[in-house]
Amino acid sequence: MAPQNIVRVVLWMSGALLSFSAMAISVRALAATLGVMEILALRAGFGLIVMATLVALRADLRAMINCRHLRLHLFRNTVHVASSYLWAMSLLLIPLAMTFALEFTTPAWTLLLAAPVLGERLTASRIGAVVFGLLGVLVILRPGLAPGGLLTLVAAFGLAITLIATKKLTRTDSTFAIVFWMMLIQLPLALIGSDPLFVTKLNQGQVPAVIGIGVSGLVSHYCLTNAFQAGDAGVVVPLDFMRIPLIAVVGWWLYGEPLDVFVFLGAGLIITGILWNLRSEAARMSKAER
Repeated sequence: MAPQNIVRVVLWMSGALLSFSAMAISVRALAATLGVMEILALRAGFGLIVMATLVALRADLRAMINCRHLRLHLFRNTVHVASSYLWAMSLLLIPLAMTFALEFTTPAWTLLLAAPVLGERLTASRIGAVVFGLLGVLVILRPGLAPGGLLTLVAAFGLAITLIATKKLTRTDSTFAIVFWMMLIQLPLALIGSDPLFVTKLNQGQVPAVIGIGVSGLVSHYCLTNAFQAGDAGVVVPLDFMRIPLIAVVGWWLYGEPLDVFVFLGAGLIITGILWNLRSEAARMSKAER
């Protein structure tokens, strides 16, 4: 992977991190009125409206949405809906930082799956980034597994499967096509578990949260897919660890959730692993270009 691609990965992942954090805040704001599946249906519906509008307006985008691997799209999005449901439920049961920290068992599963499924190399720095990330998670979660944590752990494994499927799809499908089929498939799946008239439950004060869940749901996966197109899963996934310190500060600021030195110690370990991996990837590619 070229050094300039590493910069692109970092920029795309920064957009994904901010979007995932905005999504968590929006889920909490809507949960007082809507069920989790209804929130997921709202996210998919909003995204599909935006994507369908773009398809109607631009012929070049219409040409991109040919589905070459429908079974893989169906599999990816079914697993993703189930994982998103568990993840959203955990947001309502345990602190934001704990949910996001437990979710970061995902990179370990992803790197293990990336080797046999995608044929990617397990380099020392990639393994090291995961090890440092998991050590950081353990520091943050020092009291032990909280109620609701099991939901996040199961969701993390499901998200790892969806990440591998996403990377596999980027080899043949455009970013636009992957996100378009995601919204198209996930909307009916989410509606199965929703009240047909759930939109009538919303009030005017929840409009910002509705916009937030729709925009963040679309932008987060667009940024994530572009990050996968720019770099290997072993580079992209460890960067996602940055979500933990970010959401810890958000939880403290908005909801008064406890924030102590252990969160920052854990974040320090996470960042150390990320920087090590990024530096090693850049050095290896620079050496290969000589």
